[in-house]
Amino acid sequence: MPSGRGCTEYPTTTRKGECVMKTLLKLAAVVLLTLSVPMPAFSQMMDMPMRQQGGGPGPMMMGMGNMDMMGEMMGMCLIQAEKMGLTDDQIMKMKPGHSEMQKKQARFKADLKIAEIELRDILEVKDFDLEKASAAARKIGEIQVAHHLEMLQAMKAMRAIITDEQFKNMKKMMPVKTGAKKPAKTIKK
Repeated sequence: MPSGRGCTEYPTTTRKGECVMKTLLKLAAVVLLTLSVPMPAFSQMMDMPMRQQGGGPGPMMMGMGNMDMMGEMMGMCLIQAEKMGLTDDQIMKMKPGHSEMQKKQARFKADLKIAEIELRDILEVKDFDLEKASAAARKIGEIQVAHHLEMLQAMKAMRAIITDEQFKNMKKMMPVKTGAKKPAKTIKK
């Protein structure tokens, strides 16, 4: 097709089919890119021993709105145990949960990567099966949702271990999100 012309300018069936296929491939690529959001700093941090992680969370690590970073809260609590006022008993209760979350994060990354490869394999052929591609995309979403729910359960369990005062201390230690959007101004008529 000459550049600058859209699919609507070519009325023949063959060209329409090519345009539809290109549109579907673009849509599939967008879905794949959307669903394969880069893993957060947490997943990189979890591969390092705790003493190499530094003194505490950096500015990008504790965004509470980001579900994938929930595990870092427990890691931060263990690193900053003294500042938070955690007892030895609380630390001992948190360590197995933190280890379990690291394992779940590793499984999640592996399962997600496999599902993305499966989707990529489906999309490699010119006339791919749309039902198979849709099922593969749904599988990716299901893997992500299941992981987020596991992280929520772990967060709830961790918060049951700490006191209200320790929770307040933890919130104070969390960096403020920068770049947050301000509410839109209303125009008075």
